[in-house]
Amino acid sequence: MDDQGEILVISDDPYGYYSRPGLAYYLTGELEEQLLFPYQKEDFLRLRARFIRGQVVKVYPEEKQAALEDGTFIRYDKLLIATGAQAVPLRIPGADLHGVHKLDHLTDARAMLGNARRGGTAIVTGGGITAVEIAEGLAARGMKVHYVMRSHRYWPSVLDEAESEIVESLLARENIQIYRKSELAEIVGRNGRVAGARLADGRTLRAELIAFAIGVTPRIALAQQIGLRCERGILVNECMETSLADIYAAGDVAQVIDPASGKHLLDSLWGPALEQGRTAGLNMAGRKTPYQKPAALNITRLAGLTVTIIGAVSLPSTPSDLKGEQDLLSIARGDSETWRQLPDCIIAQSGFDVNRLRLVIGEKHILGAVVMGDQKLSASLQKIIHRKVEITSIREHLLAPHAPLADVLVQFVHRTQIS
Repeated sequence: MDDQGEILVISDDPYGYYSRPGLAYYLTGELEEQLLFPYQKEDFLRLRARFIRGQVVKVYPEEKQAALEDGTFIRYDKLLIATGAQAVPLRIPGADLHGVHKLDHLTDARAMLGNARRGGTAIVTGGGITAVEIAEGLAARGMKVHYVMRSHRYWPSVLDEAESEIVESLLARENIQIYRKSELAEIVGRNGRVAGARLADGRTLRAELIAFAIGVTPRIALAQQIGLRCERGILVNECMETSLADIYAAGDVAQVIDPASGKHLLDSLWGPALEQGRTAGLNMAGRKTPYQKPAALNITRLAGLTVTIIGAVSLPSTPSDLKGEQDLLSIARGDSETWRQLPDCIIAQSGFDVNRLRLVIGEKHILGAVVMGDQKLSASLQKIIHRKVEITSIREHLLAPHAPLADVLVQFVHRTQIS
């Protein structure tokens, strides 16, 4: 759009831009490190973008200057803050021992693999996607894995009981032992290194490596220093503008208005982050463009099973469902608060093996879906939910006892020519 401007990308990550979702496949050994980097030097040159390794420590909005930690000052016309989110720290005795890991960056993945020893034992704690990805990665590297979760089942804020059971049974096949309704109370060390952990119920586990994924929280320290309006993330309008002129925010750090609920919600999803960045870029270049929030979507792999989560799918409703969930200051990586904005609806489901479909059905629309295993309907469901396609003509069929949901939807898609 702007063929005269220059783009400066400042990052304190020594590896610059790479695929964070790809780290899970790097851990398992399925993805080589060089494939994590979608852009090469010539791609940045084509975009007239210059990468600067460093950390912005202060911003002066009136002077339109950013100060780096090395004392350098950089002038800007428009500023985008895309500082992302960081892992919620593990605040227990022994958390600073060598051999305790998180998975925020490529540096973390490298360090974890450096300590992963075939035939060794690891403990993983957390309740969302990242915890399972770490557990699978370490198991694939030949480690025995103890998986400790605070809840009575896996990811109860998003998955129903049958879906949790499917994931847990597949994890067990990978020789990953699950400890439900438990948490780490203390990490035990020897000579400065991890030697095991004591659980809250008094049990002890031996291990040489401990990894945690107990949620992420937006990195808003810089935004707060600038004086931007923040809640849990940086508050932005539909054009990704913050409370100060010419400063924008996008990605995991941005708290965006959800059109359906009218609330500022957090997403920790790759798709929305890309679209928010694109929207911010267009507005920074002078083309006023509102952010078109898509239905929250994550296509992930849990225990070797492809799982697609679309739209509003679940709402914790009982004390047992809420137990083990993170406080509202954090969100699991790969999660979206939109999934839990669930209005009055009815649940329809079919399949209880690894191929399973669950629909959240409103009065006229499908509000959300969880597709496990067979993914032939995922793309169509994404369009039906995002476009708010009226499903009145098939609603009765979808809600019928033992309804063949997939067959009903396939016929509906064919008849309405959704593409």
